[in-house]
Amino acid sequence: MKKIVNPWIKLEKDGYNCFGCAPNNPYGLKMEFYEDGDDIVSFWTPTENYQGWLHTLHGGIQSLLIDEIAGWLVARKLQTLGMTTSLEVKFKNPITTGTCTQLEIRARLKEIRHNFAFISAQIRCDGRLCSSGELTYFCFSKEKAAADFHFTACHTVDEEG
Repeated sequence: MKKIVNPWIKLEKDGYNCFGCAPNNPYGLKMEFYEDGDDIVSFWTPTENYQGWLHTLHGGIQSLLIDEIAGWLVARKLQTLGMTTSLEVKFKNPITTGTCTQLEIRARLKEIRHNFAFISAQIRCDGRLCSSGELTYFCFSKEKAAADFHFTACHTVDEEG
């Protein structure tokens, strides 16, 4: 498993403050990402600050975890950016904010058709499938990603030296 370098860190002074992945957003999830073969993986600990019902992780936060990892999959595997056009989440088992100490969020590219990436994602706690998502992502051209979003590449730590 290889840690992915956050390519937007250098843009913090310009306003980078993503709720999902900015490390210095005081309210954010501060997600970090890893490449594991064909998958992109993140590990995250649910706390009481993100609950919906008593001691249960809010479904919107679960959806955000799935959406965020899909974006990172596009950045790393396709070396561009895009936007979610469709997100379907199925909640299979509750995620408790007190006893589930670490979630594993995992995404995989299923197919690419034209400018659309079709992605599957899952959230697991202690090996148990809690939520799954199917996403469609519209992928920007590499030129648009660079010009509009300052994105040039997404590397792993070992690639950057």
